[in-house]
Amino acid sequence: MAEAGCGVVTDEIRDFIRSGFALPMAAMTAPPKLVSIGKILGAHGVKGLVKLASFTAEPEDVAAYGPVSDKAGKRKWTVTLQGWNKDHFLARIKGVETREQAEALRGTEIFVSRAMLPEAETGHYYYTDLIGIEARLEDGTVYGKVTNVVNYGAGDILEIQPKTGKKELISFANATVPKVNLAEGWLLVIPPELEPEKA
Repeated sequence: MAEAGCGVVTDEIRDFIRSGFALPMAAMTAPPKLVSIGKILGAHGVKGLVKLASFTAEPEDVAAYGPVSDKAGKRKWTVTLQGWNKDHFLARIKGVETREQAEALRGTEIFVSRAMLPEAETGHYYYTDLIGIEARLEDGTVYGKVTNVVNYGAGDILEIQPKTGKKELISFANATVPKVNLAEGWLLVIPPELEPEKA
C-alpha cells in the first residue's frame, strides 16, 4: 500500500470491495484483482514446512484471509502458521509434505483477492488501485497512465506512460502527486520538468 509523501510503506493490504450492483457479463467473468500478502522464502526442515515472509500490516494476518493463490490465480493453497523464526513465519501449506515440495515453492509470492481485504485508511492506497488510472496535469490535461508502482527502498515511485514518449518515474509524494481521486480514476501529477524552481 502506498501513502503520498510517506516514504516506504509496508502495510500493503487494506481495501474493501463493495458489491450489490448488476455487472455486465464481461465484468462478471473478469479475473479478480489480486494483492500480494507474502512470499515463500524456502523450506524449513524435512516435513514440508516453509519459511514465509508477511507483507501485511499485522504479520499474522498473512494467514487470516482464507486460501491464497499464485500471481496468476491458478494455483491455490491453504496456509497455517506454525511459529515465528527471527523475521519470518514457519508455515504449513496443505498438500506440501516434503522438503522437496516446499523448496519447489521458493520465491513464490502469495496473493488474495482485494474482496477479502478491509478498507484502506485515509491517505493510503493499494498499488493495484493506482495501476491503470489516469495521470493528469493541473490544467486537467491527461498526461498519461499509471502502469506500475515500485519501491526500491527510498519511497514509492509511480511508473507513468505518457501519451507520447517513454515511461517516466515520478515519486509518489505530496510535492509531485498532490491529489488522488480513485472514485473518478485519476491522480494529479507535477512532473519534474514542471516543478517550481527552488529559491
